Amino acid sequence: MRLPSNYTTMFKALLISRYLILYAAAFITLIISCKKENSVTTDKNVRLAFSTDTILFDTIFTSIGSVTKRLKVYNHENQAIRISKINLEDESSSFKININGKAVNTDTNIELKANDSLYIYVKALIDPDATTLPFIVSGSLSFLTNGNMQVVHLQAYGQNANFINDVELNQSATWNNALPYVIYNSITVGENATLNIQKGTQIYFHKDARMIIAGTLNVTGELDKRIEFASDRKETIYQEEPGQWYGITFLKSSKGNNINYCVIKNAVFGIYVNPSSDDSHPKLMLTNSVIKNMESSALMLENTSAVAFNNLIYNCGQYLVYAVSGGSYNFKQNTFAAFNYNFSRSSPALSFSSNYLSASGSSSTNLLALNLTNNLIWGSYDNELFIDQKNLDQSLITISTNFVKYKSDFVINNSNILNKDPLFINARKENFRLSIESPALSKGLDLSTDMYFNPYLSKTLDGKTRTFLSDLGCF
Repeated sequence: MRLPSNYTTMFKALLISRYLILYAAAFITLIISCKKENSVTTDKNVRLAFSTDTILFDTIFTSIGSVTKRLKVYNHENQAIRISKINLEDESSSFKININGKAVNTDTNIELKANDSLYIYVKALIDPDATTLPFIVSGSLSFLTNGNMQVVHLQAYGQNANFINDVELNQSATWNNALPYVIYNSITVGENATLNIQKGTQIYFHKDARMIIAGTLNVTGELDKRIEFASDRKETIYQEEPGQWYGITFLKSSKGNNINYCVIKNAVFGIYVNPSSDDSHPKLMLTNSVIKNMESSALMLENTSAVAFNNLIYNCGQYLVYAVSGGSYNFKQNTFAAFNYNFSRSSPALSFSSNYLSASGSSSTNLLALNLTNNLIWGSYDNELFIDQKNLDQSLITISTNFVKYKSDFVINNSNILNKDPLFINARKENFRLSIESPALSKGLDLSTDMYFNPYLSKTLDGKTRTFLSDLGCF
C-alpha cells in the first residue's frame, strides 16, 4: 500500500531531523571534549609522570667530559596541565638543561596538553680530571604544578673510576688503587678464578649492588693503605647510613679467602659465608679489618670455617656475628661493640649454634668448634654472647680470657671477665680504644706460641707491637 505523499514527506523530514540531532550531539560532544582537553586543570592532586626518577651519568669519563641524557615528562590527565616552574637546582654548575629548544636553568608557565609529553635534555659537564669535586656530583630538577613540587634527581661521578656492571670474572684478575671501582648490580668471581685486590684500592657499590665469590677473594691491604668496600654515596649524610648496598657473599664452592686491612661498611650485611666445601683450610681469614654499620649483621656464617684476628666489628642492626648449623671458628683479639645508636636491637652481639632451621621448616645439626680468646664483647644489650647448648660437644668449645657482657645459663670458665664496663674512650664517637682505667688492660692470655702469631697477632689493629699480658680486644 502506497503512503500518501504528505506522509512520505513528513517521514523524510523526521528522519532528517533525527540525523541532524545526532550530528549536533556529536559536534557538541566534540566541542566539549576539545574544550576539556584544552582547559587547564587546577586540581591540586594531579601529578606529572617521568621516564625516570633519577638521571645517572655513569659513562661521562668515556667521553670528553660531557654527556647528554633525555628526560621525558608526561601528562596522563585528560586536561592540560600548567607547569608553573621548572628549575635546575645545582650548586656545582655541573649540569645544564634544554627545554623546548631553550638552554635555560629555569622556565615558567609551560602548558602541557592532555595526554601529551615534554622532552628535557640534561647535560653533565665535568672535567674527567676534576679530582677536587665530590665523588658523586648531585643536582635536581624541580617541577611546580598546582602548588605541588616533584623532583627528578641528577647524579654524575665527579672523579674518574672503573665502572663494572653485572660482570662475571672467569679468569683471575688484579685490581689496584689507580682508580676506584664502582659496582652496579653485581660482580661475580667465577669458581676457578681469583680476584686479587691490592693495598689502597677503593671499591664502591651503587644501590643494592653486591659482590659474589664462587672462587677466591684475596684482599691485601696494609696498615696505612686499607682497602675500602662502601657505598658510592660519599656525601656526609650518607657516611654512616646502613643498607646502601647488599654485601659480600662467599658461595659453597669458594675457598681460601683472605681479607686483611680492610674496611667494610654501610651494607645490608658485611660478609655472608656459605657452608665449606673444603674443611682442610679456613674458608675465610679475616684480619686487621673494620666492619661497621650493617643493616642486618656483620658476619653471617653457615656451617663454615673462619678465622678472625685483630678486627673491630661494631654497630649493626642485629648481630655482629651470626653463626648457625655448626662450623669451625677461631676468633682472637677482636673488639665486638654493639651499641646501635642509629637503630634498636634485640639480639646478642655474637650468636653461635650447631642447629639450623630453614625457612621451609627443615632443621639440621652439625658439630660446632669454637675458640674465643682475648676478645672484648660488649654492647647495650643485657647478654652479648649466646651459645646454643643443644647437641653441643663441650670439648670443642674454648672460651678463655674474654671480656664479656654476659647473663646466660651456658657456663663459661672463670678466666673470662664478666659484666664490667670496659671503659672505652668514647663509644658514641666510635673510639673503642681502652681508657687508662679500663679493667680490660693487661689481661690477655699469652698467644706468642700460636701458629698465627707472627703473621697476624704480633701487632694490634693500629700497628703497635703486642706484648703479653696483652690488652683484650684489637687495640
